[in-house]
Amino acid sequence: MKYLLTVLTCILAVSLTNRVDADLNLYVKRDAADGNGSREKPFSSIEEARDQIRKARQNGQLKPEERVTVDIEPGVYPLRSSLTFDKNDGGSKGNPVVYRATQPGTVRIQGGLTLDAGTFQPVTDAAILKRLPEEVRKKVLVCDLSTVSKEPFAEFKASYRGMPVGPWLYVNHRPMTLARWPNADAAEEGWASFTKVIDKGLPDPKAKDPAKQKAHPGSFVFDNPRPARWKLDEGVWLLGYWTHDWSDEVIRIADYDPQQKIIKLAAPHSYGIMGGTWGAKARRFFALNVLEELDSPGEWYLDRKQKQLYLYPQGKLDYAEIVLATLTQPLMQVRGTKHIRFENLNFEFGHSEGVSLQSTEGVELAGCVVANLASGGISVSGTQNTIRSCDLYHLGTRGITLNGGDRKQLQRAENRAINNHIHDYGLFQRTYAPGIYAQGCGQIVQNNCIHDAPHNAILYGGNENLFERNEIYRVVMETGDSGAFYTGRDWTTQGNVLRHNLIHNLGGGDAEHVNTMGVYLDDCDSGDTIEGNIFYRTGRAIMIGGGRDNPILNNLVIDCPIGLHIDSRGMTWKQWNDPQSAGWNLEEKAEAMNYKSPPWSTEYPHLAKIMSDSPREPLYNPIRRNVFVDCSKEVCHMDGNVKKLLGKFEIEQNLAVNTTGAKNGIAMTKDLKGFTNLSGSKSKPIPLGMSVGINGRLKLQQDPRLLKAKASFEAIPFDQIGLYRDEYRKELPKRDPHSY
Repeated sequence: MKYLLTVLTCILAVSLTNRVDADLNLYVKRDAADGNGSREKPFSSIEEARDQIRKARQNGQLKPEERVTVDIEPGVYPLRSSLTFDKNDGGSKGNPVVYRATQPGTVRIQGGLTLDAGTFQPVTDAAILKRLPEEVRKKVLVCDLSTVSKEPFAEFKASYRGMPVGPWLYVNHRPMTLARWPNADAAEEGWASFTKVIDKGLPDPKAKDPAKQKAHPGSFVFDNPRPARWKLDEGVWLLGYWTHDWSDEVIRIADYDPQQKIIKLAAPHSYGIMGGTWGAKARRFFALNVLEELDSPGEWYLDRKQKQLYLYPQGKLDYAEIVLATLTQPLMQVRGTKHIRFENLNFEFGHSEGVSLQSTEGVELAGCVVANLASGGISVSGTQNTIRSCDLYHLGTRGITLNGGDRKQLQRAENRAINNHIHDYGLFQRTYAPGIYAQGCGQIVQNNCIHDAPHNAILYGGNENLFERNEIYRVVMETGDSGAFYTGRDWTTQGNVLRHNLIHNLGGGDAEHVNTMGVYLDDCDSGDTIEGNIFYRTGRAIMIGGGRDNPILNNLVIDCPIGLHIDSRGMTWKQWNDPQSAGWNLEEKAEAMNYKSPPWSTEYPHLAKIMSDSPREPLYNPIRRNVFVDCSKEVCHMDGNVKKLLGKFEIEQNLAVNTTGAKNGIAMTKDLKGFTNLSGSKSKPIPLGMSVGINGRLKLQQDPRLLKAKASFEAIPFDQIGLYRDEYRKELPKRDPHSY
């Protein structure tokens, strides 16, 4: 091999000496033997191609401006450790190094063990059969992993949030479900619930028992006798929303008293058990890692000590692809690299993150699939990096993370997430694991489609970020007091723009409180522009939680219980500027940015003088040219303090519409400044609204002449929202018209 590399190096040297604009084309083919990187004798691994490029760079035989392409033939490329690239592996801005699949979707970079379907056999162990439900004993199969995995499997922690310890099982490119109760398709959407707590687990300074003077494991009454059948000494965990619908945690059962029907947990929860919440009174959980509950197709269980993997298959395994994801490092790590592009590659099956870009510049992933991972999909830090036309799904936590730029100097990163399809994420961490997380300064998020997740679609902070033409639906499906877009508790997250996004068909949350939001500016968040967005069936479409400098302009709200919410929590909550109150310290955060000096004082003049300008009041929130159609509860909800401040508000040219003139179930405004009411009739309904086409895509009715005349409303470019076809995304995903 060393001899072949030496020969190739000499060939490169002669070639590059004789040509000014030389191209280097290398080839990779799985299972190739004794390759030199040529088309006739390709390398067998991507690492070999990388090393050859790196060596040519270091020897000066390959200049940064010269074109380099690595063509990768179809095949599975297994990893034992991360595929890594560093500062020596890039190209130039005009000629990035390109790694590409010769056939899109056929190059599969994997971090797991492929299991032979033939190794799954009927269960014969009498003790195990006795623990399984009788009706599935002949259906559950077992695979002995001791021959393929020499290292011991780690045990779950007493409590954890997010990614569990590995490994995890995938069959036919889908994650299997760790044996659970209730099943995911059971009543109450697969949740068990309780209403009576014995010990919240919160610190009690007056308690006689020293252990209870600090946070400690809680306990509660669970009337169902189901836990009596579980073998708790082998470990049973409960994933629960123990106090808040926006805070999930998995906690082991320490003990169960079948007489009193009391479950005692093995670790404390930070908010306590039923510690008080805004939302449903009953708390919910499901049990996992329970062999006795392996009763549904697609469920599995791993006896970690004996290395026996049990599976109830969803069908015959004869031709199934079975992968046990084991790699606990990102599948690919790119560190300090400039100008490199990865095209049409699949990154799948790892028990960590998919792709990590750290301090990179001009790195692009285009047309890639990043899926079936226990952690996040792609994380980006640096400048001018692009994630384009990728598909991300079956992720344990986040989809894409964008970070970079200099907030203090307001220097933009210009990282981009464009035309990506992100769905079925947050499988392990159910809250604050968004489809896209943007922070830093100057991230750009355009034309993405994000759907099917328990919590946020886009979670953001920082400055000067642009979120434009994204479609978001079926998110916030499992949680409450949350929003499709979410940010909060910071005066300094200024300059962010949410424009021309379509947000529709969100989860209901708690219907009484309407605690699902389309855009949620929480806890005095300030400086965001919400302009030209469409909200359809989103709960509270737009919520300003006590913040300032949030222009609400030219938005179209359709069939939402509450159109716009503005409150004054900064005026009524004592913790508004308290450094000791869970991250409030609003003034301290501003001081860290030197907010009274340029460039901050120039870009954000209201913030620069906030401490002498009634800082607790929700001022400078202009509400202009918005149209609210068929709101069922309230067009605009304002608390008492806000109503007293309306003289300071800029509210004008807004329109409240009752399309059919319904007498009940449609709210209109009453003497609210800056609002006009407009009603149609059953025979002559006002042509504003949303419908679903036969292809499952939404169709918008927006009468531009009517809206222009009534509210100076500018038509929203509806046809430009969401995914589009390009050289990497040849077809748009199909939709079920009944899926909303």
